[in-house]
Amino acid sequence: MELGVIGLGRMGQIVVNRSLDAGHDVVAFDLSAEATATAAEAGATAADSVADLCDRLGEEKRVWLMVPAGDAVDATLADLGPHLDADDVVVDGGNSQYQASVRRAEETDAAYLDCGTSGGPASAEEGFSLMVGGPEWAYEALVPVFDAVATGPDGHDRMGESGSGHYVKMVHNGVEYALMQAYGEGFELLTEGRYDLDMESVARTWNNGAVIRSWLLELCEEAFREEGSDLGDVADHVAGGSTGTWTVQEALEQEVPVPIIYQALAERFDSRNEGRFSRRLANRLRYGFGRHEVARRSDGE
Repeated sequence: MELGVIGLGRMGQIVVNRSLDAGHDVVAFDLSAEATATAAEAGATAADSVADLCDRLGEEKRVWLMVPAGDAVDATLADLGPHLDADDVVVDGGNSQYQASVRRAEETDAAYLDCGTSGGPASAEEGFSLMVGGPEWAYEALVPVFDAVATGPDGHDRMGESGSGHYVKMVHNGVEYALMQAYGEGFELLTEGRYDLDMESVARTWNNGAVIRSWLLELCEEAFREEGSDLGDVADHVAGGSTGTWTVQEALEQEVPVPIIYQALAERFDSRNEGRFSRRLANRLRYGFGRHEVARRSDGE
């Protein structure tokens, strides 16, 4: 296939690289000339504008957006608009709010696929998990690329109509918050408990056959190996986007109780106050799966 990719940050570059590795042709553009050059070095055709990218694609254009959620998506769609028609497909692979995706699907002449993307930069080799919403024909048209970017055929699926992909990803992130909080609290109890324990050893043992084994637990092991059992100077400050808040808001609207997800979100908000080991681990875990910057404690804290 021939694919246009707009937005060449860490995630966008992975879309480019995995598509190229699968034998697809890629035309790439980013506002950063350096990022565009990096994609060209990997084998993509560099474009110097959105219009140039569209000119370089065939009659049936397939364009993947990996730009920050919000205004950047709308601005890019506005730039794409004059170059697209009903036979074309646009994929929004960012963490857009699902209501915005529904609106964009209605406003965009091309078929619009909202694609929740999980795995982060750490999944560059294994591939992502892709949750896709939008027209079935458009999803089927992109299956060869989804196979390449995801872990394979089982790593992606069409969730339903427009908005459903980002809706599922929103709830996914709420669950992620809760899991990170549960691991953090468990290791905090072990740290403050009765025995002098090697946390890396605990995490490694748990992750080999135990009921609670997972990739997040592998990242716990990595964190303790690299930072020490006391997590060194990792700060009690857990950053994050809006998806956890959106999840709780949706639960309130649907009158579905999500006390664990809500409490995990509240802990993130409260992490502006230093002191909790569980939040320090959550801070470090975000680096593990997303390569987000680790907030560090200053000397003496």
